[in-house]
Amino acid sequence: MRPSQFGALHSDTGSRSSLGHAFGHSQGRFLLRFESLFHAGRGLSFPCDERGQVMLDLLSEQARENYLFARAVVGHEYATPVVQRCDD
Repeated sequence: MRPSQFGALHSDTGSRSSLGHAFGHSQGRFLLRFESLFHAGRGLSFPCDERGQVMLDLLSEQARENYLFARAVVGHEYATPVVQRCDD
């Protein structure tokens, strides 16, 4: 499967999540960002805690599929993910 077959929770800019309200105190203030290795500025971002842990149960089915896909292709399609703080 190609990453283009999946809709990203976030794409291009890594903007803040609309799911932030569903996460705990530290959830939603951070994003786990998977940067594309082939398309500068593009990637996938998911709400996480300060350690980069994503609460899979709170993601939509599509976002969960995107997250698991991104993790599976680190080093092939995406760079190692980084935790980014969301600015309020």
